[in-house]
Amino acid sequence: MDLKKTLTDTRTAMTKAVEFTLHEFSTLHTGKATPVMVESITVDAYGSSMRLKEIAAITTPDPRTIQIQPWDKGLLRSIEKALQVAKLGFNPLVQGDIIRCPMPELSRERRQELAKVAHTHAEEGRIRVRTARRDSIEAIKKAKTAGAISEDDLKRSEKEIQVEHDKYIAEISKHLASKEAELMKV
Repeated sequence: MDLKKTLTDTRTAMTKAVEFTLHEFSTLHTGKATPVMVESITVDAYGSSMRLKEIAAITTPDPRTIQIQPWDKGLLRSIEKALQVAKLGFNPLVQGDIIRCPMPELSRERRQELAKVAHTHAEEGRIRVRTARRDSIEAIKKAKTAGAISEDDLKRSEKEIQVEHDKYIAEISKHLASKEAELMKV
C-alpha cells in the first residue's frame, strides 16, 4: 500500500469538502446581490429541471439588484415561479423580457436565520472532512491487517491524517466566523 497516495487522496477529499462549504457560503446573501445566489435554482424548462444559469443570463446592474434575462422569453413565468418557490427573501419582478430581483435590507431576524444556515453548511463540511479521515484510516488499518504496512507506519499515518483533519476543520471554522461576521454586519 502506498501511504503517500492515501494521504494525498485524503488531502484532496478534505480540500473538496472545504471548497464545497465555501460555495455553500457564497449562496447566502448578505444584503449585496451576487449571481451565485440564484444560479443554481432549478427551473422547469423544456420538460425537465434545469439550473437557472443554463437558461438565462444573470447579472447585477447594481449592488442591490439581480437581473435575469432568459434566452427564451417563454420561460419568464417558469423562472419567476422557481424564484418564488426558492424562498430567498426577495420577490422577483417581471419587467418586459427581464426579471429583476431587488434585495431588501436584512432584518436582524433574517441575519440570525442566515447565520444558522451558515452553521449548518459548516457542519456539513466538517462531516465531509471527518468522513475523509475515517475512510483513509480504515484503508490503512486494512493494509496493516493484510501485512502491507507495519504498526509504526500505521500510527505515523494516523497521526498525519489527524493533523490534516484538524487543519481543514480549523479552516472551515475560520470561514464560518468570517461569514457570520459578514452576515451580522449592518
